[in-house]
Amino acid sequence: MTALHTLRLDGDALTLVLAWSGDAVPGLAYLGATLPADEDLAALAGALQRGRHESQADAPQPATIWPQTGRGWLGPAAADLRRGDRALDVDLQTVAARAEGRALTVELADAAAGVAVRLDWRIGAGDMLVVRATLTNVGDVPLAIDACAALALPLPVWATRITDLSGRWSGEMRAAAGDLARGAWVKESRGGRPGFSGAQWLLVGEPEADADRGRLLAAHLAWSGDHVTRIERDNDSVALATMGARLDAGEIVLAPGTAYETPAALVALSTAGRNGIRCAFHRHLRAEVLPGRADWGPRKVHLNSWEALGFDLDTASAIALAERAAAIGVERFVLDDGWFGRRRDDSSSLGDWTPDPQRFPGGLAPLIDRVHALGMDFGLWVEPEMVSPDSDLYRAHPDWCLHAPGRARPAQRNQLVLDLARPEVGDHTFAALDALLRAHPIAYLKWDHNRELFPRAGKGHAQIRALHALLDRLRAAHPAVEIESCASGGGRIDAAMLARCHRVWPSDNNDPLERLRLNASYSLFLPREVLGNHVGPDPNPITGRVTGIDFRARVAMFGHMGVEADPASMSAWERERLAAHIALYKAWRDVIHEGLEWELTPGKGAHGSLFIAPSGARAIGFAAQTGFAADYDLPPLRLTGLDPSARYRVTLPEPWPRKARRYLADPDGWRAGRTLSGRALAESGLALPLAHPETAWLIALEKVA
Repeated sequence: MTALHTLRLDGDALTLVLAWSGDAVPGLAYLGATLPADEDLAALAGALQRGRHESQADAPQPATIWPQTGRGWLGPAAADLRRGDRALDVDLQTVAARAEGRALTVELADAAAGVAVRLDWRIGAGDMLVVRATLTNVGDVPLAIDACAALALPLPVWATRITDLSGRWSGEMRAAAGDLARGAWVKESRGGRPGFSGAQWLLVGEPEADADRGRLLAAHLAWSGDHVTRIERDNDSVALATMGARLDAGEIVLAPGTAYETPAALVALSTAGRNGIRCAFHRHLRAEVLPGRADWGPRKVHLNSWEALGFDLDTASAIALAERAAAIGVERFVLDDGWFGRRRDDSSSLGDWTPDPQRFPGGLAPLIDRVHALGMDFGLWVEPEMVSPDSDLYRAHPDWCLHAPGRARPAQRNQLVLDLARPEVGDHTFAALDALLRAHPIAYLKWDHNRELFPRAGKGHAQIRALHALLDRLRAAHPAVEIESCASGGGRIDAAMLARCHRVWPSDNNDPLERLRLNASYSLFLPREVLGNHVGPDPNPITGRVTGIDFRARVAMFGHMGVEADPASMSAWERERLAAHIALYKAWRDVIHEGLEWELTPGKGAHGSLFIAPSGARAIGFAAQTGFAADYDLPPLRLTGLDPSARYRVTLPEPWPRKARRYLADPDGWRAGRTLSGRALAESGLALPLAHPETAWLIALEKVA
């Protein structure tokens, strides 16, 4: 009888078991809550084996962590390989497998095909599975890789419901749940960046899973270029998920003895619904991904000049806007597009990263000096990966853009993409940014990316590797500079960028109703301190919606808060209310940005979250209604996630919603505070007026016993 092998990994509250017979590729025998230390793993694996049924191979091939065709597996293969023009069939077999601490390695080889694969799985912070593959050409002729999965994961039988996270520009991360049917579910991006299709996010689980109950599995590919995610459920309802960088044919060709390492895939398992997924991803990113997270300090309130000034800016108008920003409590002034070259609109000057001598005759120094005198630090917008055909850089080096020789150079937003994989282009781009940062005390760069990569000219993968290298080089030279990643809003948000940046711009859409929806989706994976969240102008320039300043400001508090509007366009009362909310944000940002987020369910059409400080001594909740509720008396808001045996003093920080405050019973009692146990707050809750559109309440909790 063929020997059965098992391999086990344990996290804080997670156990992973692989099992395989003989030299076969391992399968996933168990992924779930911690098993007893003395669990009989062979018995566990044996209890899950199935006998052969009709219409199967004589030796049925199960789903494995590196699926391959040839022995009867009819699902997707983990890799598509070629030698020359011919597809290469492989029959990889396990030659070594070991586990040490919280990591395991499986080595596969096919000597006849000249291919070796190493699979590395480890359990990181937050009980996050971090998975990658390394494929080596051990043959004597070049090996082309047309596809290579970072993750191949047989899905648990309970994972029958999928939440699709896709969208478009200014309408990112639209969540839509549906049954995972037989056949293939595929998401791809093809623009040289993750894009708006949601190709790098995966969420599957039990149909009954909700905010804090049920089993869910989530995955993310830490790659800033094109992605492909695929789930295929066969006729026996066996489902396999694969996730990897999408490669163009001929893009990766390995010389003999060389290797390709995939990006990392992150996998989280929750037995506590969406809140368990949030907890895993937030803990992992804070501990292992975000650069120097423990030393960031408070997340400063921004004012970005774009919606206030657009391209119509100069030293005087920027200083006047900075003065208005400081008056309402802003801590960082960010000068957006239009400060460089001869930039009057989006048709010129990308690549010419020196101040416009007409608009800024003294350079940036007079503006920066005034910003510092006002007690703020200074940030600047750049788009370093791009070049305008109407620019000094392009006129000097027209061959530096990505292009197919002898063919047209199609533009998007009047711009082309610099070929960063060319060493001279990467060096020039670094030198331009380095000179800017050495010449001026710039604390923050808004790094934008406003077009897809086309034509890629077979360089999409190399372009992303070069981008990461450029960011690494810049951060090493200027470690104190914070960087925001923006790509027409949420077009390039991934853990590989967040390993090099300090925040992302989730969407160009600041409409607070849209931001509530966006933040609910993004916060499944990303902690709030990395989500730029600004108070936009009224009416909103994208949706045209008119919303009150209180509602806009309260939504903006629950992220990295900023203002993308001109305070001069507001009434004195609106400026006062905005300043009050900025002060509230400063008082509570340590809890919002360091604590655990617990999703609340206020009712249909409403959104809610509770943020609990790491110490558990403080918490702040947020409940918002987007529409007009069917009932005036919605069910009480239950605050889950608190210590059930502790006592909390509960208040409702002012200013209160103007309409809804009329329906609040005993306002003085809420000002004085009510003391309730964590269990009472979770089981009974708080009756808040949440029936009216665009209503938002804050709930402050202080542990008293």
